[in-house]
Amino acid sequence: MKNYCTKIQLIAAFGMAWLGIIGSSPMIWITPSAAAPVTFSPPPPPPDRGATGDRGGAASRGCGVSNQSIIALVPVYKQTLKQGQTEAVSVTKVWGLTSEEYPTFWFFVPYKKSTINSLEFVLKDESTKLSQTLYRTIVTIPEEPGIISIRLGATTPPLQVDKMYHWFFKMKIICNPQQPPEQEYVEGWVQRVNLNPKLVNSPKQATPQQRVRLYAQNGIWYDALTTLAELRVAKPQDPTLAVEWMNLLKSVDLENLAKQPLIKCCQPNAK
Repeated sequence: MKNYCTKIQLIAAFGMAWLGIIGSSPMIWITPSAAAPVTFSPPPPPPDRGATGDRGGAASRGCGVSNQSIIALVPVYKQTLKQGQTEAVSVTKVWGLTSEEYPTFWFFVPYKKSTINSLEFVLKDESTKLSQTLYRTIVTIPEEPGIISIRLGATTPPLQVDKMYHWFFKMKIICNPQQPPEQEYVEGWVQRVNLNPKLVNSPKQATPQQRVRLYAQNGIWYDALTTLAELRVAKPQDPTLAVEWMNLLKSVDLENLAKQPLIKCCQPNAK
């Protein structure tokens, strides 16, 4: 009887996994466990050298919080690729998935307002030989250091499914008033995917915290991060959300940002 039940469970699990495939992506739709910690399950990154970038995090020029530079809250993939017969090249890919037409991007800005000259966000379509700027905006400077969000403007063409988009977050800072502003920037990629049609209503029927797990366990980074960040903004003193925030950031090696404040600011002004 025990062996029969085990077989039934395995067949059911296989059936759910097969139905959970998202489009042509190799990701599997997993039913989240409320008891399990929020952990991001990274999907396979783009092949070859696609999606190379820099999410930041190096030492700043001396005027950032704890001498930190700007950091994009996004996964990184470090890979060694073959070049020719014997040579190997180390590549860092900065890339994440979304199911949204207009996703939200999150960045840690470690500088005081008085040291920031300007902030700018740019989204490009580089699928053709001539790079096309789809969105460029000057971002309002936050009043204090912390994590800010930038939502893609509704005047921008919606992201197309399965297409890669290249984003840049640029900053000019004044660490030395006697010198011209210096530029720092981070860059990465976002790719929109369709949720499986048979399961597309699951996030809508789930609670916000269940949606975080659904997105995280299925590799939809931007949606998981935004959903949880918005919960944290609404309930900043909630200890459960604080633990989930730590777990999600830790799963992409960003746990050092877990206690940084989420700043309500930075409405973009599209150019």
